[in-house]
Amino acid sequence: MTTNEDTIIKFYTAFSNGDATQMCECYHPNIKFSDPVFGLLKGKDVCKMWKMLLEKSKGNIKIDFSEIKADDYKGSARWVATYNFSKTNRKVVNSIYAQFQFKEGLIIKHTDDFDIWKWSKQAFGLKGILLGWTGFMQKRIQKQALSSLNKYEK
Repeated sequence: MTTNEDTIIKFYTAFSNGDATQMCECYHPNIKFSDPVFGLLKGKDVCKMWKMLLEKSKGNIKIDFSEIKADDYKGSARWVATYNFSKTNRKVVNSIYAQFQFKEGLIIKHTDDFDIWKWSKQAFGLKGILLGWTGFMQKRIQKQALSSLNKYEK
């Protein structure tokens, strides 16, 4: 097992334990994170996002991870988050493929990829089924997510 694989395992173990502080210890100060919901986040905003998501879940989030792979520069993992979406209280089971880049033994780039339409169908029900595939709805989801993050910061 490589050091970077250990870092990925530490990250997801902390996530499954609801420990955003330990998750953020795995990140380089210049971290760049992106996913279909939040878009691109940098630096401290990444840790604020994880803290906010864990707080909103109120301990009711299940994280399963597998297929951890990493070398000296890059890595990947598959993970599944099961939770109730805070805005609608609808159950979401989100299957995610994560890619990482490392610098100085820490994650400097983290990209989560998942099917936003599948996610929106679960999170929003009929509205997500009908509109979740559209660029309009996807931009609206991202705008709402960033607005929640900005409100959380204050």
